Amino acid sequence: MTHTLLLYCLVFLLPTESWRTLYQAASKSKEKVPARPYGVCDGVCTDNSQCTQPCPPDTQGNMGFSCRKKTWHKITDTCRTLNAVNIFEEDSHLVQPFEDNIKISVYTGKSETISDMLLQKCPTDLSCVIRGIQQSPRIPGNIAIIVQLLHNISTALWTGVDEEKMRSYSTIANHILNSKSISNWTFIPDRNSSYILLHSVNSFARRLFIDKYPVDIPDVFIHTMGTTISGDNIGKNFTFLMRVNDTSNEVTGRVLISRDELWKVPSPSQVISIAFPTIGAILEASLLENVTINGLVLSVILPKELKRISLIFEKISKSEERRTQCVGWHSVENRWDQQACTMIQENSQQAVCKCRPSKLFTSFSILMSPHILESLILTYITYIGLGISICSLILCLSIEVLVWSQVTKTEITYLRHVCIVNIAATLLMADVWFIVASFLSGPITHHKGCVAATFFVHLFYLSVFFWMFAKALLILYGIMIVFHTLPKSVLVASLFSVGYGCPLVIAAITVAATEPGKGYLRPEACWLNWDMTRALLAFVVPALAIVVVNLITVTLVIVKTQRPAISNSMFQEVRAIVRISKNIAILTPLLGLTWGFGVATVINDRSLAFHIIFSLLNAFQGFFILVFGTILDPKIREALKGRVTSTKRSSTISEKASSELSCHPIKGPS
Repeated sequence: MTHTLLLYCLVFLLPTESWRTLYQAASKSKEKVPARPYGVCDGVCTDNSQCTQPCPPDTQGNMGFSCRKKTWHKITDTCRTLNAVNIFEEDSHLVQPFEDNIKISVYTGKSETISDMLLQKCPTDLSCVIRGIQQSPRIPGNIAIIVQLLHNISTALWTGVDEEKMRSYSTIANHILNSKSISNWTFIPDRNSSYILLHSVNSFARRLFIDKYPVDIPDVFIHTMGTTISGDNIGKNFTFLMRVNDTSNEVTGRVLISRDELWKVPSPSQVISIAFPTIGAILEASLLENVTINGLVLSVILPKELKRISLIFEKISKSEERRTQCVGWHSVENRWDQQACTMIQENSQQAVCKCRPSKLFTSFSILMSPHILESLILTYITYIGLGISICSLILCLSIEVLVWSQVTKTEITYLRHVCIVNIAATLLMADVWFIVASFLSGPITHHKGCVAATFFVHLFYLSVFFWMFAKALLILYGIMIVFHTLPKSVLVASLFSVGYGCPLVIAAITVAATEPGKGYLRPEACWLNWDMTRALLAFVVPALAIVVVNLITVTLVIVKTQRPAISNSMFQEVRAIVRISKNIAILTPLLGLTWGFGVATVINDRSLAFHIIFSLLNAFQGFFILVFGTILDPKIREALKGRVTSTKRSSTISEKASSELSCHPIKGPS
């Protein structure tokens, strides 16, 4: 009788198979299963070879291995104890687990899913599967079955989801969201399982009906809150406090809906938010992505009239050296997308994001860069270099003032020193404004000051480049000998138009075009925005274009200075090399070629060496201008020497006159 009942249950619950297959399966379930080796591959391990091994006793499925560096590594795992029968707790004592198909075929030929059976067995609260799931181990095969179950439930034609159904659904999801299961998600063959789970939870919650009272369903690894809103509300917010990384450390996440947004709601509506502390790590593990979620993942389900919300994420890792990005999960492309959110404010503790929920974007979080871009070494180099640079530029300008009349007697030297003085002056102003901008705490607390500082940093650094460009044009004119064709006044006016006019136009257009839409500044610093408006291109494109032109100029100078020697002696070759090296050393800082290392930092932004070289060359640029543009100029040295000699001569004459007066005092009338 028992045997007959067992077969009847199998036919009713499992997928359609031949009676012979079912009979053999039931008979074999009574036999003792011999011990089989598991977790070890037979045969020689050669690179890229694969093997399959059975799962441990009392589980079904298999494990896949791949050979890398002569060692077997597990890549897939379908080991499971759950199946379509014992997942229902009242039936778990009748049948031993050996089948995992989600679809259930009865003897009448009607195909049903587990969600259909849930409607039959426990339609009010889904509770008939909770005990069986909670008692199951969180191994990859079981996780895959539960994900498919949750997906089936979320896609079933429910007439309505009340709080009890939502509570049971969250309990089931909480079991596989446990932080102890994260590593097992890596071995699930279907890499889509993680975002299927996220999408399923969001879809099921979207059907939740909130009656009179707010909904609050807290679980350890999923927390659901919901309430009704209307246009007369002063604002709504949800605050979540959840434990992460299987420790006692807790982080917060807040969803803020402003009063201005609530006014857009025409009638009472409902808002639902779900917090996940582990789904970010699960997505990373299952999709094998090199991204790190640094806060809770917050899903938000809103009326279609609400277009913007503010999200506050407390950081899990509170490192100040790692870059943070606000992101939304793209439900079609299944990836984190920066276009969904904008960073509003950030510090070492938290990040504030402004996000745009839609059908594509329901879940949001913050990403942490996997590598450290900023280093204390770079910070020290930058500020020490800027200090030395500012002092050098002040000294450079002072020397130019002292010797101006002696070194600007010809038209060519006059124009040359006009360029050097303006390069030094604009670089000095740029460095000063750079320091001012760095001391402003951020665009939120000092928005107007930050805009002003960014504008002047942009303007003066562009002026540095355009004056360097003007100097390069002068060098080209000198090579082509066309100075006599233009009056001095025209050349001076042209230099000032290029050096100050072009940067002013570019800087003004940039701020006018991007600031009204709050796209002028970076969220984390007082500098030109990149993520939203690409405003940084207004600096990068002109600067790199000028560097290229100036590099061509230096090349022409090198070719021009290679004068043909009468004899090919070693002495002549050494003199040519010294002359070329001197020209390169002098022109490189004056024409801004050191900024070319910025391209290397873009190509390989993880290389600290490139960042250090770039910081050294550009933070000390003022010092290089003093040395190569002023001190090494023989005419300036000669003028300084004459100035010092003249000063000494004047001092000597004064001393003689004083001594004569003291030795021969003037006698008054007696």
